[in-house]
Amino acid sequence: MADNSQKMSYQAGEVKGQAQEKAGNLMDRAGNAAQSAKESMQEAGQQVGAKAQGAVEGVKNATGMNK
Repeated sequence: MADNSQKMSYQAGEVKGQAQEKAGNLMDRAGNAAQSAKESMQEAGQQVGAKAQGAVEGVKNATGMNK
């Protein structure tokens, strides 16, 4: 009986370890996805800023304010 109990305890430990490893992998993936999204948003923001600056320069040139 003790042998069977030890087996069950060992198997439960194995399952727990596997679950923890899977959870860790999922958290790593989620962190990577969040970092990628952050970088994409920063890049998009920079592009919008550059376009806005270009528009401002275009207006200045068109109105003669850039001279």
